[in-house]
Amino acid sequence: MINSKRLGDRFKMLAQIDSESRHETAIARVLEKILQDMGASVCFDDAAGKVGGECSNLVAKFKGTADVSPLFLSGHMDTVVPGKGVKVQFENGIFKSDGTTILGGDDKSALAIILEVMEVVKENQLPCPPVEIIFTVCEEIGLLGAKHLDMSLMEAKFGYILDSTDTQGIVTRAPSANKITIKVYGRAAHAGAAPEKGISAIYAAAKAISGLELGRIDTESTCNLGTIFGGMATNIIPEYVEIHGESRSHDRGKLKTITQNIVTGFETAVADLREEGQKLPRVDIEVEEDFPNTHIPEDHMAIVLARKAAASLGRELASKTIGGGADANIFFGKGIVAGVLGTGMTDVHTLNESIALSDMENTARLVLEILKVHAQGETGA
Repeated sequence: MINSKRLGDRFKMLAQIDSESRHETAIARVLEKILQDMGASVCFDDAAGKVGGECSNLVAKFKGTADVSPLFLSGHMDTVVPGKGVKVQFENGIFKSDGTTILGGDDKSALAIILEVMEVVKENQLPCPPVEIIFTVCEEIGLLGAKHLDMSLMEAKFGYILDSTDTQGIVTRAPSANKITIKVYGRAAHAGAAPEKGISAIYAAAKAISGLELGRIDTESTCNLGTIFGGMATNIIPEYVEIHGESRSHDRGKLKTITQNIVTGFETAVADLREEGQKLPRVDIEVEEDFPNTHIPEDHMAIVLARKAAASLGRELASKTIGGGADANIFFGKGIVAGVLGTGMTDVHTLNESIALSDMENTARLVLEILKVHAQGETGA
């Protein structure tokens, strides 16, 4: 039933609409029109002002024909940079960009697939549960759209986010993460004439970093300091350094410990460099939860339903554990279970990004089957 040409044409059309994070209005209006033409009720929440963007999250609802609980389907409208002026190339069943931009399969493949599924339901008058479609903004810059989604617009308590690569799996576990901002203060002085009058914030930060365990901590946990900014010129002792990092773990207890080790490491290193009676160097550290973890039980309806649908297509759907975060983490933290399905996109966030039309077709068939199975009656524990 999946119309391969329509799916491919629509993906190409969506991919060539500029929608870098905070600039999703153009694609949102196109999606709004398509969904309304299908018979959905469509609205936008008030996330734009909260995320510092020009567009809010799009929420569309189909009433369905089956008396079962609603489910949601979701993807994000924004892309990473460089995402302006995408020129889609299609050869041997594979979509790519012309090499000067990303393709945008992350996550416009999801948008095209969800639209195709709902088109098939409509044109074939298939039994369908109530479906809520959530297209978020600013996913790529911190899951901001999901964080500020007006949850009162949703009734569904479970659903699926199409934002992964593996078409043979469903993500059931993802880590929680903390953002860490570290500000080290020293004292400026002329580096040639009076270096002894200065206190180097860079040196203090380096002493702290040298004592930290970074990278892969264990099978469940990672830690990284990703950016560092400081100093004004080579002839000035640097008085300020700012460092941004993160810690992640599937175990919240470990996450707390790893984060605290970073805090303690900096505080101790800076204190050891401070002369008695002096206030410098000093450090200020801010820790903010970036997203909570996801852990969906194997017997949850979202997993049981997806596996039953896959089985009816002669496929298996393995549970996947990943090290990254997605909108699903935010939904999970708000009491809504979201299994993450793959669309086949590869080399995302690079100029070599690609996606096979056949993979999008297979994901569309799976999602369509999920709707069909759910419309037949409640499934799961």
